[in-house]
Amino acid sequence: MKRIALGLFLLWAGAAVVRAEHGYTAHEWGTFTSVQGGDGHLLEWRPLQSSLLPAFVHDSHPRFNKGELVTLQRMETPVIYFHSTRSFKVDVNVRFPQGWITEWYPQADGLEKGAITWSNLNIMADPGRSDLLPQDKSGSHYFAARAVDSQWLRTDSTAKSEAEKFLFYRGAGSFQTPLRASIDAANALVVENTGARKLSHLFLINIHDGRGSFTEVDSLPSHSSRSCSASADWPLAELQKKIAARMAKALAGEGLFADEARAMVDTWTDSWFTDEGERVLYVLPRAWTDEILPLTLSPAPEKLVRVMVGRAEIITPARVSSLRQILLKAQAGDAAARARSEAELKALGRFAEPALRLVHLQDAPPAVRRS
Repeated sequence: MKRIALGLFLLWAGAAVVRAEHGYTAHEWGTFTSVQGGDGHLLEWRPLQSSLLPAFVHDSHPRFNKGELVTLQRMETPVIYFHSTRSFKVDVNVRFPQGWITEWYPQADGLEKGAITWSNLNIMADPGRSDLLPQDKSGSHYFAARAVDSQWLRTDSTAKSEAEKFLFYRGAGSFQTPLRASIDAANALVVENTGARKLSHLFLINIHDGRGSFTEVDSLPSHSSRSCSASADWPLAELQKKIAARMAKALAGEGLFADEARAMVDTWTDSWFTDEGERVLYVLPRAWTDEILPLTLSPAPEKLVRVMVGRAEIITPARVSSLRQILLKAQAGDAAARARSEAELKALGRFAEPALRLVHLQDAPPAVRRS
């Protein structure tokens, strides 16, 4: 019995040493962006047309041409941070069964249509050099993620070693997200949770002509809906300050460290809280994320936090009608209307094409509009 007890103790002690050696936490954040019409239906769009990323980021665009991929969802800027007091190696595998991995950094050693793998990734307690991180003047949606007290990582499996403070990847695919946003007859925004799990921290945002408003909804139970009226609006700078603080607090409440939550907000302030239009931001359920985007880390972390934000960009009937009138005047030779239409399409950015499709549908027969 003593020998058995001693053996069990040594086995437990050995496991404890391994756990101490590899003990770490991993935190991930990212977004899923979709475009919806005023009726709440998802619209197809070209999600890769406006990818502002540094030149050093790897991509698979040559496989399908950057402007040709048409999908329902853009998986934007997921980053994975590692936290530990030790240096260690880890294998990371991300699967995206209903989509494509389109960009990543550092270089992966395994890439398929819907999966990416980093093997023997070096997680460094002390990098020792400040010049390891690549720099680039482009890519506004990348560098803010570095403002986090995380461990550095380095790949050695490729011809050129690459270092960063996080794993970065992006993708695109066609599938449903669990939020439907629509405009009712009273011109109010209605949000509906079509999924089986509660949605949390919904922010309904409206930005026009340098001013904006937002409404915050703490949670939306499964298969329920809520109508939201417009709140008081503020100058854009004041709106950004108010909502950024609230959003960062909400993300930290989901498990991110404060600097990680702030980095996520800073990454997207120029889009979430600046772009003209109406949108809904909300935290996706962790179980939904694990189903859509399975993540495997080996050795497994002591704790894994995954916080994904859904973004539903809404092209409202009022905006479609206004754009249609401007385009009709521009086609009739109105120079001022032509300038306004160009400005409106520029403001719509990567969402201009689905907006134009909605404009054309206004003149289509009812049967075509319902299809």
